[in-house]
Amino acid sequence: MKILVIEARYYESISEDLLQGALAKLQAAGAEVVKVNVPGALEIPHIISYAEKAKSGYDGYVALGCVIRGETTHYDYVCEESARALMDLAVDHQLAIGNGIITVENEAQAIARSKPDQKDKGGFAAAACLRMIQLRDELNKPDFKTLDSQGLSGT
Repeated sequence: MKILVIEARYYESISEDLLQGALAKLQAAGAEVVKVNVPGALEIPHIISYAEKAKSGYDGYVALGCVIRGETTHYDYVCEESARALMDLAVDHQLAIGNGIITVENEAQAIARSKPDQKDKGGFAAAACLRMIQLRDELNKPDFKTLDSQGLSGT
């Protein structure tokens, strides 16, 4: 399985923690990981769109970044538009995307959410991507019949 991890490295140490959490989950699953850095969270959906248009063969995507509220409304636009664009890509193109763009009020919240030994939002985003790949693949099987309380079942 081939996963593209797109990381906005605007906050270096927070981004590194998000990346380490994501890589731990992806490597444990045996995924082949390709990484690309972008300037900020708004650029992440562009890379997914580019990769899909190029038919790069990725099974899924993990979006990593951090947006910390500042003094202007820019925070609101970045949070809303990056999440909207990722959702649009996932739904419109049936893509498995783990959204690990954390949106927080301050640096302390960002640190707590990014650290792999704390809230591990990078690891959570990678796990979400892996699960969505699994669900998509299961739903696309010709013998798929039911959704049970434990998840998908092809019987």
